[in-house]
Amino acid sequence: MAVLGAPIPDDLPPPREFDDESMFADIGAGVPSMLLTRRPDIVQAEHALKAANANIGAARAAFFPKIELTASAGTSSSTLSNLFKGGTGAWAFARSVSVPIFDYGSNKASLDVAKIEKQIEVANYESAIQTAFKEVANALTGRATYVDQVQADREYVASAQRYYTLAEARYKAGTDSFLTFLDAQRTLFTAQQQLATDSLSRQANLVTLYKVLGGGWENG
Repeated sequence: MAVLGAPIPDDLPPPREFDDESMFADIGAGVPSMLLTRRPDIVQAEHALKAANANIGAARAAFFPKIELTASAGTSSSTLSNLFKGGTGAWAFARSVSVPIFDYGSNKASLDVAKIEKQIEVANYESAIQTAFKEVANALTGRATYVDQVQADREYVASAQRYYTLAEARYKAGTDSFLTFLDAQRTLFTAQQQLATDSLSRQANLVTLYKVLGGGWENG
């Protein structure tokens, strides 16, 4: 009897494998950084700039790195990695102010970076941008780790399955003890459980990646 209170039908389709690649669309190469302008925190910061009579196009040109976030197989691009000083995680993007960001009527706003950064709206905007790029970099690093781990788990499950199949055959033939068979079964179950756990973590990481990208990414 099943927990539903009725026998399980013989023709019940097998459960869907949790790590099915089609469960979520993957992240490919060439994801543009401008995708991050859809993030609520950056949208909010830009609205604050607009309220202070700022030119958003000029602000983006000055503070927003226009790069590709991902390289082959959806891994973090070297350009993204280079935005942060190695080992410290400090922001390494060089600001460039070539046109006035604020228009106070006379259109003679100072182009001096130090003076512009004193504007609280600009400081908040730059902080939001740094947070966005940092979160994407961290999520992509985690993604690469989980992809490798899940692949290793799959290989281990396949090996454990072969060991279990052999142990079962040897036990039935009277060559090995029942204890050996049980050990093979335990090894297989442990491997399958680890694969399920890491697959869940991988999918959760992908959801996080969608979130920090501002809602995901679709090619073409």
